[in-house]
Amino acid sequence: MAVPIIYNIRNLRLRPGATVMTVLGVALTVSIAIFIMALLSGLQQAFVTSGDPLNVLVLRKGADAELLSVIGRDAFDIMKFLPGVARDDQGEPLASGEMFVAIVLPRLDGTGEVNVSVRGLTLTGLKLHPKVRLAEGRWFSPGLREIVVSRSIRKRFAHANPGDTVQFGKGPWTVVGVFDAAGTAHESEIWADVNQMATDFDRSIFSSVLLHATDKIAADALTHRVNDDQRLKLQGMLETDYYARQTRSGAPLQFVGTLVAIIMAIGSCFAAMNTMYAAVAYRSREIATLRVLGFSRPSVLTSFVLESLLIALLGGALAVALMLPFRDLTTGTSNIVTFTEVVFQIRMTAGVMIAAMGFAAALGLFGGLAPAWHAARSNILNSLRD
Repeated sequence: MAVPIIYNIRNLRLRPGATVMTVLGVALTVSIAIFIMALLSGLQQAFVTSGDPLNVLVLRKGADAELLSVIGRDAFDIMKFLPGVARDDQGEPLASGEMFVAIVLPRLDGTGEVNVSVRGLTLTGLKLHPKVRLAEGRWFSPGLREIVVSRSIRKRFAHANPGDTVQFGKGPWTVVGVFDAAGTAHESEIWADVNQMATDFDRSIFSSVLLHATDKIAADALTHRVNDDQRLKLQGMLETDYYARQTRSGAPLQFVGTLVAIIMAIGSCFAAMNTMYAAVAYRSREIATLRVLGFSRPSVLTSFVLESLLIALLGGALAVALMLPFRDLTTGTSNIVTFTEVVFQIRMTAGVMIAAMGFAAALGLFGGLAPAWHAARSNILNSLRD
């Protein structure tokens, strides 16, 4: 015979102080876990949704990022005429030689300066980034010191509004537009004319080359063709694969967050355990009476574990409610490869909330199991005498 669940609910109401403190302790722990999971989910979404499956990104062999790559213009001239490269309406190859540099910008809130990515490309290159749309102003004009910033850059950094000027290279650059990158990795970038950037930085090379293939089969073949061409000595990969690999920039965040969550989880387990042990000591006669009435040891064990789970789930629900206002908040972290800021949104997905409730349930289970076992094993006669 099972102990009715209404019995556990009434017991929680009889000890409001202990119940509330335990719920708050669990909620704090689960809130941190939710925040870390939401951060990682947003970071992963920014990279995983980036790129076009028909684009082949070419880097120097051994380079992990565009900032660390060097490609000569002669190699670019060879690659853009390789079989499988698509052409536009004018018959020109859909190939983009791009330059990637880092500049320092002050934060809008005045908390310091950070490295920000600037991508140089041509007007043809704009066609190879279909998820990016002009939101305000206009695109840069070739041959002029003009830049277009992402919406996220505009929100987070000073001197990023249309009409403002940013100093880098050999002179000031004027902001002429704002683009929307649809939550992709390009939300962390500023775009400019690649040839003007080459002049300002005295570079005659590209950081990367982007080739648009005619179809998926051609994209795969083009990747192998670039890798096998001994004239080039370069490495090609699908653009989507490149950005998927960049999620490792969140590894330090994941490590620190997981460590903090584990430490706090242990503390919450002890808090739940102390609450349940106190409940067992306070209700020894009550437990003995349940045994006399015919409730078995497994029933008592199940009842106390269930009570601990109820407390933990209340804490988990409170944590989800507390973290909901932070959904879609824009934040940033440093890319450990390029040391530039990666801007992304905190994503409170259904998967994050389900995982949070599962985490809360685990806290309640491990925190309540030992006290529940103690309650089920208590001696009936000794408990009645207390």
